[in-house]
Amino acid sequence: MALRGMGLGIAIAGLFAAGATGCASRTLSPPPPDPAPQEREYRIGVTDVLRIAVWRNEELSVEVPVRPDGKISVPLLDDVTAEGLTPPELKEVLTRELAEFITAPDVTVIVLQMNSRFVSVLGGAKQEARVPLTRDLRVLEAIAMVGGFDTFAQKGDVRIVRRSADGTENEYRFDYDAYIKGNAPGTNIILQNGDTIIIPE
Repeated sequence: MALRGMGLGIAIAGLFAAGATGCASRTLSPPPPDPAPQEREYRIGVTDVLRIAVWRNEELSVEVPVRPDGKISVPLLDDVTAEGLTPPELKEVLTRELAEFITAPDVTVIVLQMNSRFVSVLGGAKQEARVPLTRDLRVLEAIAMVGGFDTFAQKGDVRIVRRSADGTENEYRFDYDAYIKGNAPGTNIILQNGDTIIIPE
């Protein structure tokens, strides 16, 4: 999980420096509310690995990665777009298309590896890393998953940088000490895919 190696180290240093500069120029946003249940549905992404099972049709049951073009290869159907769909939505697509070849197909879609969703933790953590988002994850949990704060971390000025689909960035502040004392409710936000947690030192 750790981001290691000289090349990666240089890249991380550059990203952290850029993030630190951005912290000085971006306006802090109020903590966002927890996403609605429909917004928490897992959407399949590139590099995920899926298990497609067709009951009583073992020859059609496969384990496949989602390719960079967002598609998977399925027997009888060739290429099927999976990226951006929830597993139930992909099940509907496969069931409908397989119905042209077999009677009443019973399809199951399981995400075996959730490789496409992650957040990055940079700066004053015990370990700079990408943390996979396999479930709802809050700021404090993500920091704990990389070993917690290092000795010189500024725990009271943690920033979460989030890029929107239109390219704009929002920045949220997490004050660990205030949160632990109950003085910063709502700041331990649920993270989204692509968020970057920056811990100043």
